Amino acid sequence: MKLYAELPVRRTTQAVSDLVAVLLTVLAVWLGLTVHDEVLRLQAPGTGLVDAGSSLARTFDSAADHADDVPLVGGALAGALHSGSAAGTKLADPGQWQIDAVGQLAFWLAAALISVPVLFLLVTWLPLRWRFARRATAGVRLRALGDEGRDLLALRALTGQGLPRLAAAGDVTSGWRDRDPEVLARLAGWELARLGLRG
Repeated sequence: MKLYAELPVRRTTQAVSDLVAVLLTVLAVWLGLTVHDEVLRLQAPGTGLVDAGSSLARTFDSAADHADDVPLVGGALAGALHSGSAAGTKLADPGQWQIDAVGQLAFWLAAALISVPVLFLLVTWLPLRWRFARRATAGVRLRALGDEGRDLLALRALTGQGLPRLAAAGDVTSGWRDRDPEVLARLAGWELARLGLRG
């Protein structure tokens, strides 16, 4: 598989585009992970609420357990203290909701920041590189076939080159029909150059 052109200018352009694609992917991942970590910091108030609510509930539960031992009023006092424990749980629930909501927000923001540039590359850059690799590999195979490959490359040049270039080249169609080696070599060279390959 021919991944890079043989012509220096095109090969340099391809290498730069590949480097930009890699850098864009790395930047997207870094940015996504950084935003994820920064957004997760917003969980701090929720964590504080959960800690405060859990601590309050434990305190009331512990007091209720000890209140059971008080003669006469122990049961009533313990019941009142257990309702305070429920208040601690109610305090912790919004904190847990905030923690979960911020966690989901951090995940989806990071996913969007990473996936959008990567999908852009998959839709634009990757098909171009794949198409080049397929065409250049076919061109290398045809070039290696010798005369038969040169004839096919010349025919491809006749059908694929711009009309102004063909008109400026003179009567290349007669030379192609007569199998003039010079005309065939020139046409094949044009097609190979279009593919980024040396003639």
